[in-house]
Amino acid sequence: MQSDKNNKELSKPAAKPAITGKSSSAPAATVPNGSTHTNAAKAGSKPHTVKPQGIKLPPKVASILISHAASPEGAAPYQQISQTWGIKLDFANFIEIAGVATPEFRKQNVHPLDYSAVIFTSKHAVDHFFRICKDLRIEMPAEAKYFCVTDATAKYLQKYITIRKRKLFVGERTTADLVALVKKHASDKFLFPTGESAKSDLTDHMLANGYHVKDCMVYQTVFCDLTKLKVADYEMICLFSPTSVQSLFHSYPKYQQKKTVIAVFGKGTAKAATEAGLNIDIEVPQPEIPSMAMAIEHFLKA
Repeated sequence: MQSDKNNKELSKPAAKPAITGKSSSAPAATVPNGSTHTNAAKAGSKPHTVKPQGIKLPPKVASILISHAASPEGAAPYQQISQTWGIKLDFANFIEIAGVATPEFRKQNVHPLDYSAVIFTSKHAVDHFFRICKDLRIEMPAEAKYFCVTDATAKYLQKYITIRKRKLFVGERTTADLVALVKKHASDKFLFPTGESAKSDLTDHMLANGYHVKDCMVYQTVFCDLTKLKVADYEMICLFSPTSVQSLFHSYPKYQQKKTVIAVFGKGTAKAATEAGLNIDIEVPQPEIPSMAMAIEHFLKA
């Protein structure tokens, strides 16, 4: 009888372990269609939000604010972070780009055809330089040389010119990469179309070493109204340019970081953040962590 009793006890299904805490039933994260991403958020508009899918472990931060608009390609790594870690993640423009009017450009006394080489460090510069050329009714000669900070910027040039390999020179990622390239073209006259706040170490270096280089402003940045974002509610803010730091304090002059994690991209942004009194927790790019999304992932796993 005792044996039968023991057999019955063994045949009973094992009790399920107790589960503490509430399970997540949040819907899967979604990314809007391309039209939403390609149109930059306007000042005062609501940020695009990537909703968390499910929380497995309590993350170090529960909400992240990315200081630029989402794009179909750029949002994907952040979407994965949101889904994996159950983090609320918002995209919102801190700045907008406004082209310099052609009459204002003329006041700079810059004549593009006087230069044999053009340096581009952003797609904005490409767009507004060729817009101004069109307004001035001039066309850059076929023999003009172009120096681009990244391959992406170089490929974007195809929108306006026919790429000639012998006339195109591309850096790896930063303006410092272009220094080695311009050394082989010391006799050229360089024009550097840029933004009003984009004073570059590259031009300073070139001038100090006897190169003929001229900055010209083809676009400017405008601060967006961030007061509707409730920035203080975010546990991490990712800043991608010095002007994004300035925009933060433009909307919130008395902003206090407290426990908010501050992530910055680029040395210029890091310098602006430090000068504004922010403590930097994450700084990219690094040799093994070239992107902001990778840096966030590394931070959460550490």
